[in-house]
Amino acid sequence: MIGHKRVPSREGGVEIVVEELSARMAAQGHSVTCFNRSGHHVSGKEFDAEKRAEYKGVRLKYVPTIDAKGLAAVTSSFFASIQAALGRYDVVHYHAEGPCAMLWIPKLAGKRVVATIHGLDHQRSDKWGRFARAYIMMGEKMAARLADEVIVLSESARQYFLDVYGRETVRIPNGVGRPMIQGGALIGQNYGLKKDGYILFLSRIVPEKGAAYLIEAFKGIETHKKLVIAGGASDSQDYMNHLRQMAQGDPRIVFTGFVQGQMLEELYSNAYLYVLPSDLEGMPLTLLEAMSYGNCCLVSDIPECKAVVQDKGVLFRKGNVADLREKLETLLKDEEMVQGYKRGAADFILGKYSWDDVVQRTLRLYQGTDRG
Repeated sequence: MIGHKRVPSREGGVEIVVEELSARMAAQGHSVTCFNRSGHHVSGKEFDAEKRAEYKGVRLKYVPTIDAKGLAAVTSSFFASIQAALGRYDVVHYHAEGPCAMLWIPKLAGKRVVATIHGLDHQRSDKWGRFARAYIMMGEKMAARLADEVIVLSESARQYFLDVYGRETVRIPNGVGRPMIQGGALIGQNYGLKKDGYILFLSRIVPEKGAAYLIEAFKGIETHKKLVIAGGASDSQDYMNHLRQMAQGDPRIVFTGFVQGQMLEELYSNAYLYVLPSDLEGMPLTLLEAMSYGNCCLVSDIPECKAVVQDKGVLFRKGNVADLREKLETLLKDEEMVQGYKRGAADFILGKYSWDDVVQRTLRLYQGTDRG
């Protein structure tokens, strides 16, 4: 596995997917190696974990990484690709468009190469500079032209590759597991939060996730509930500072920074409402997780979010702060409506998305037997 930052880690959706796939494949007896970056955690050195050689039966190797914006992914995927090409591997699986720029290296060595496109990363114009966008586009083209198989997460991505490159892809969405619902001891102690006393935004803090829309909409609403903005900055500290400036003067808005473990579970377990106002997504794992905890979810009406919630969540028009505010006000006033969405969320999402199914389909694709 190449393209993630680290396993185990919750630095982004890619890391969660790689961990789930790798650990479950290893549990079935497959030999799996994850090439981890050697750099620091995107949310700060305080989250750096001790390097280990193995995790849940998965072999972990650390490759040289230039720990600088725009260079970490390039350098780590280059050195990982060299090792993968020289190693005794049957399949090399790349994750995300940028790292795919190096997939020609193991391909040249005769390896079977699979690429998962987690999202059309070149569209994230607010995050990447000119060099980074060009590199990501090179990775996208490499995947389309050289990969033995290309996995996409959404129908819109499948159509994009067909229209732009004439490339057939295989849609294998992300999965989700049934969580253990938690009490609120930690979130009460650390942030003064109570069950059903807050609206939750939980994601990487990057512009395309739409946190600015949510803060602007929330500040115009009269409510005693709080708004929790949870997540790490992920190479976008200037944007995080901008959000904090927007929130100044409103003590109801709480920033937690990066969260994981019990704190994360408690935030999901006790929210009144989960909001994901994204402009752009691949397939939002945090949305699947929020629904698996039985949350009422309010999301932007982009195809990737609509496909997940269907009629089991509430939509607002992408980028429309007035519509977002109106939907928030409706849900804050109608607790019975919120509870109705909560009752149906978990069973619906768990019946629709399964990690076990994702793993079996991916393994069949490695073998060239799944073209569904």
